[in-house]
Amino acid sequence: MSTSSPPTETIVLGGGCFWCTEAVFDRVQGVLDVESGYCNGQTVNPTYEQVCTGRTGHAEVVKLEFDPAQISLREILEIFFVVHDPTTLNRQGNDAGTQYRSGIYYTSDAQKQVAQEVIREIGASKTYSSPVVTEVAQLANYSAAEAYHQDYFLNNPNQGYCAFVVGPKVEKFQKTFASRVKA
Repeated sequence: MSTSSPPTETIVLGGGCFWCTEAVFDRVQGVLDVESGYCNGQTVNPTYEQVCTGRTGHAEVVKLEFDPAQISLREILEIFFVVHDPTTLNRQGNDAGTQYRSGIYYTSDAQKQVAQEVIREIGASKTYSSPVVTEVAQLANYSAAEAYHQDYFLNNPNQGYCAFVVGPKVEKFQKTFASRVKA
C-alpha cells in the first residue's frame, strides 16, 4: 500500500526586502518551506548585486510551500498585507526600487482569483488611506537567492537591519496572528 503525502501549494510573494518576508513566513503554521529569491524580471539567474541595480526587472521575493489543509492562501495573504505596506510603489520603508515592489506571483488561476478578491476587499474596507498597488502576476523567471540570504534573520538576529527592521515585523506578526505562530 502506497502512502502519498498531502498536496502542497506554492505561492511567491514580494513584500520589500526578502529578509523581512522570509523571517515572518518561517514562523507561520502550515508554511512548510520558505526560500528567498528573485522573480518576474528579464535576467536569467540574476545575482543580488544585479537585482539591486533595479535594471533586471526582478522583485525580491519569498517562495512559500504551504499545506492548504493547515492554512489557506487567503490566510497567508492576510498575514502578507499586515506585515508590509502594499500602498507604496516600489518601496518598503527606506528600501526603494522596483526590486522592493509589493507583489503576488501566482502559480494557478485559483490563486490569482483569491489574490484579486483579497485586494478588492482591502480596498473596499478602506484599511489603508492610499490604494493598494500590489502587483498580481503569473510567476515567471524565478531563481533562488544566494545561500547567504537564506534564513538571514535566523542566522543574523543582531545585525542592525535585522534588529531594527526585520525584528519589529516578526513581532507584529506574532502579536497580530498569535494563533498562526508555529509551536
